[in-house]
Amino acid sequence: MSETVLFETEGAVGIITLNRPDALNAMSGELLDALVARGEEAAANENIRCLLVTGAGRAFCSGGDLKGIGSGDALDPLASSSQLRRFEEISKLLAEMPKPTVAAVRGAAAGAGFSLALAADIRLAGTSARFVTAFGRVGLTGDFGGSWQLERIVGVAKAKELYLLGSQIDAATALRLGIVNRIVPDNALLDEAMALAQKLAAGPTNAYARMKRNFAYGATHSFSETLTFEAGNMIAASQTEDFRNAAAAFLERRQPEFKGR
Repeated sequence: MSETVLFETEGAVGIITLNRPDALNAMSGELLDALVARGEEAAANENIRCLLVTGAGRAFCSGGDLKGIGSGDALDPLASSSQLRRFEEISKLLAEMPKPTVAAVRGAAAGAGFSLALAADIRLAGTSARFVTAFGRVGLTGDFGGSWQLERIVGVAKAKELYLLGSQIDAATALRLGIVNRIVPDNALLDEAMALAQKLAAGPTNAYARMKRNFAYGATHSFSETLTFEAGNMIAASQTEDFRNAAAAFLERRQPEFKGR
């Protein structure tokens, strides 16, 4: 497997690290190919109960590698719409895999790198984090689901502004807009992100998976339809081992131990 993406586990947490620090983790075809493979591996591994995504060095991801685009290589991210869509599967995996996903962002999250961060369930930013859509600067339109995610986080008007003007925003502005959930010092970012990921991994991951499905369903269905969908998931969750154990723990005044089943 390519060293452009590192993958390791720490307990029940899977850690994906974009590993082209000299290129600010720009998305080459090789990196994207490995990133999708690692995402699929993490999603399928039942021992991984939370996935953390970050970047090596001083950036999260500076977006597409312009040096490789248009090269004609079989892994050129813009070789065809079908090729690009295959690479975009990593955003779908982060958003929809049946376990929580966390992005730890230091430095630049630009273009597709911004979109990748947006696909995670929870985003932590280091104080150096900077976010920019960047696509308009090079005459492109956007990919990896950024427009879909961003308009739901900041509203349509603000999302259009960020795409059309390509304004860079700092970590404090991203927090105010709801783009990130928390800001921590750069030197504490990975420790804080790991602590959060471990907390999520120790939680009721079966219920977390159903929560994610509720949000995804509600984004494209009516309120009434979503009520019905929520009710089905609520009843299904009430029949799990995790719920039975948690109910017993509540009555016995002790902390529950979740197994994700």
